[in-house]
Amino acid sequence: MAIENCTMFTDFILLGLSGRRDVQQGLFVLFLLVYGITVIANLGMILLISMDPRLHTPMYYFLSSLSFCDVCYSSTVSPKMLADFLSEQKKIAYNLCMVQMFFGAFGGVECVMLSVMAYDRYVAICNPIQYTVTMSRRVCIQLVATAYTTAFMDMAVFTYFTHQLSFCNSNIINHFFCDLPPLLAISTSDTTTSEIIMTVSCSCVVGSSIITVLLSYSYIVTTILRMKSATGRRKAFSTCASHLTAVTIFYGALLFMYFRPNSSYSMDTDKVASVFYTVVIPMLNPLIYSLRNKDVKGALKKVVVTKLCSE
Repeated sequence: MAIENCTMFTDFILLGLSGRRDVQQGLFVLFLLVYGITVIANLGMILLISMDPRLHTPMYYFLSSLSFCDVCYSSTVSPKMLADFLSEQKKIAYNLCMVQMFFGAFGGVECVMLSVMAYDRYVAICNPIQYTVTMSRRVCIQLVATAYTTAFMDMAVFTYFTHQLSFCNSNIINHFFCDLPPLLAISTSDTTTSEIIMTVSCSCVVGSSIITVLLSYSYIVTTILRMKSATGRRKAFSTCASHLTAVTIFYGALLFMYFRPNSSYSMDTDKVASVFYTVVIPMLNPLIYSLRNKDVKGALKKVVVTKLCSE
């Protein structure tokens, strides 16, 4: 349908996760708790890393950047979702919908950041003598800047092409936030170009990130297996365990969301997967790194002890 013969909607209606009022109230309490933990845990991680000089290393600089990204990513989705649980009409203005979709770029930042952290572990374990030179402060800043630039340029293209689409027949989005797939599903324009761009772009960003992770860990595993000391092997593996757990959870959800066969496509299934990687994973990341990392636990214990002794 041509745009000039089409009356465009000025807002969208988000169906959310459930239409039942009693279920929505329960979900509000649950996700309010999740969002609160996400913000407190990630900001706490950033503060802890900044306070403890022992954590002023490239690995924890990247972890701090990941925590900041998690707070921003969750805050792009959760506040609106929580408000909708308590609202009769779950409307979002067209322009705000585009803004929300654009800031979904923080998901892309996290994807690239996890591959950057894998590269950091590769250098630390496979080339420890050159670690401080290879992962200098300047290089670390450049890697983080690359993650943000890549993700936001990528999402800017998505947002531009979505903005060119027409929405004339329906403004009802079967989702809890503005994401590209559900918007393409209700568009009255030819979405072929947008779908190709989405597929190619996601394949490039996610694919290159996964390849970086796989190559890094293939070298890491080979190096660890060559170590003669069992203690050295355990120590080397322990430095990767938290990151490997976070990588498996995040990329697993992402691959399920965007790369499964069309025959198994379901918007309801998409919503569950989206909840996982937009809301749950940002909460899990700081917990994974704090519970499985001796340095972080040591720094946290030191802060708690210092606080108690000062009272």
